[in-house]
Amino acid sequence: MAIPKYNELYDPFLTAISDGKIHTAKEVASTVANILQLSPEDLAEQLPSQRQTTFANRLNWAKTYLKKAGLVDSPKRGTYIITTAGSTLLHSDVAITNEFLESNYPSFAAFVNRTDDVDTANDTASITPSDTQTPEEQMDALHKTINDTLADDLLAEIMQQTPVFFEQLVVDLMKAMDYGDGFKTKSSGDDGIDGVIHEDKLGFNLIYIQAKRWNPDVTIGKPEIQKFFGAMMGPPRVEKGLFITTAKFSKGAKEYADAQHIILVDGQKFTSLMIECGLGVSVQKVYQLAFSKLPQLCFAYVFLVQLYLFKLYSPLVHDLPIFVCHNSTMKTMRLCRKKVVFT
Repeated sequence: MAIPKYNELYDPFLTAISDGKIHTAKEVASTVANILQLSPEDLAEQLPSQRQTTFANRLNWAKTYLKKAGLVDSPKRGTYIITTAGSTLLHSDVAITNEFLESNYPSFAAFVNRTDDVDTANDTASITPSDTQTPEEQMDALHKTINDTLADDLLAEIMQQTPVFFEQLVVDLMKAMDYGDGFKTKSSGDDGIDGVIHEDKLGFNLIYIQAKRWNPDVTIGKPEIQKFFGAMMGPPRVEKGLFITTAKFSKGAKEYADAQHIILVDGQKFTSLMIECGLGVSVQKVYQLAFSKLPQLCFAYVFLVQLYLFKLYSPLVHDLPIFVCHNSTMKTMRLCRKKVVFT
């Protein structure tokens, strides 16, 4: 089953400690997992950042908000006990939601409604308690938005370049991914092979590359992959091929490629790999967001957001979302849009 949202864990958390005894965090997590009948696969699910499991993250936030409402107490670090108020609420027929906690528990309302003396005139979005995502999940989603925006802009810039430029860019990407020496074939008479690269730095095995700088809206079908496979038959014959394009692939093309040991990389994957390898982009600024004052995290926690900028092309100006942290509690962390000059 899907991991419940953090606010849906309020009731199971209180139920897990309803006997009035002190329980460790591990005991609570195990009991809640059993109540919800979560499978090992469910419990192993990771946040997009891969730093924590989704279940642990959401359970931590549920615990935090319950503590802020005075429904749970922590006699010592890593242990929890239900309070009288928590026991009373658990045995009532009330649905425990953020709205209910804010309306009925002043300490919770004070926690979620804290403000800071900051200029919010230019803010376009904010990270606040949500009934669908924990703050970490919101951060991951915002970070993904930044990278997706960058990937789209990067693909648009690639489309302004020549096919020959794209072919060389593909070879450069393979080198950046720690493959061996490679080279771009001649623009004509290449028999359908745009590049050749060694599988490793010692020169074992060749990989043929086909690079197509086609309109991103175009869908490449099976016939193009078949032609590439024919070119792989040589001479010399190679067993592995890589077909990279700025376009997309049809289902038939993917199925045929799988059967012939050909790897397909579409425009979305290509730009993602470029960003990952730092090819054509550079880190312009890193915003460090400190979480050390958050009670739901028992250790100092730092989240780094990297904003990448183009470095391949002529000066450009783009508007991209940038994270700005106004204090270390993350309550006032906001997503702003600022003009960035690419050089």
